[in-house]
Amino acid sequence: MKSAATLAALTLIVFSASTAAAHEAPYSYLDLERSSAGVSGRYTAHVFDLAHELGISPPDSLLEPGVAQRLRDSLVVRLAPRFSLETNGATHEFTFGAVRVDADRSGLAFEVGAPIASTAGAATLRALPFPYDPEHELFVTVRAGEAVVLQDILTARRSHAELYATGARGILAVLRTFVPAGIHHIFIGPDHILFVIALLLPGGGLRRLFGIVTAFTLAHSVTLALATFGIVNPPGAIVEPAIALSIVAVGLSNLWRGWRRDPRLEDSSANAGRDPRHLTAFAFGLIHGFGFASVLRDFGLPAQALGTSLLGFNLGVEVGQACIVSVAAPLLMLARRANPRAARVILIVGSIGVTLAGIGWLIERLGALR
Repeated sequence: MKSAATLAALTLIVFSASTAAAHEAPYSYLDLERSSAGVSGRYTAHVFDLAHELGISPPDSLLEPGVAQRLRDSLVVRLAPRFSLETNGATHEFTFGAVRVDADRSGLAFEVGAPIASTAGAATLRALPFPYDPEHELFVTVRAGEAVVLQDILTARRSHAELYATGARGILAVLRTFVPAGIHHIFIGPDHILFVIALLLPGGGLRRLFGIVTAFTLAHSVTLALATFGIVNPPGAIVEPAIALSIVAVGLSNLWRGWRRDPRLEDSSANAGRDPRHLTAFAFGLIHGFGFASVLRDFGLPAQALGTSLLGFNLGVEVGQACIVSVAAPLLMLARRANPRAARVILIVGSIGVTLAGIGWLIERLGALR
């Protein structure tokens, strides 16, 4: 009974991740400049969210300047009441001005602004642009000259932030923002979750699995840093299909070894150094790191905040990854010890699901390049 329950649980984990749809991450951006009179800048939202707001299709039609201008008023009526500043007990809605197409972010950028009393020591920014989407994240950056006075990510769970009159946010405040962002990114990224699970499916002792996950962590940390600092920055049109291809490759590799009963996957300590998954995890981890970096790159972080934000985001990714491993690894070990035959079924059935999901994402992402 225990082995059957374990088999069912692991199969559910694999196929839940396999069937999760890969989609545009639900982000939008509020970039503001603070002055003695208030804040002004731009709000940029992805056309997918804006098209959903208006119930139009296809979303890419909004990237045509004429369409964006024609629908501007309809969008402003919906969006403006969802942004406000509270100072000295008074609430001020944001004003929305001209709109332009932002091709780099596949969205529309609106000129926005709101007043702040010159005597106000602090203001509360409230923003929930798409309240029906619990996964949506609003990336907020407020500058005063060269200084960053606010950096935050607002969600349906926390849709407000404090904007202080003087001083940049401290290191701890930045970490409080980006550690949860890294955790969140892992759990809404089914491709990354499935890749980690695929690495664990063949099983192994805790020491071996720890080594495999460590190899993946080291690799994606390197490329995350390289991309964030602009040293190496491959385009998403290459990175995203490559991530899907990495999932297919690991799934097929698992199937090949499962059918052949590869002795290098046995749990003995003598085989730990011969397990090819360490090299696989490191090689493909380099690709996944570039995928993680796209979040921070799109945020448009100022140079003086990159290091701390990178540290916090990467730490959050590791925490999220550790949560996945802490659930999947013990279940796999339990299955192998309780019933070796069930463990082989888990490996083969799970790897089929992994491979099919990867192929689906690969086709979808290559198709998006046309």
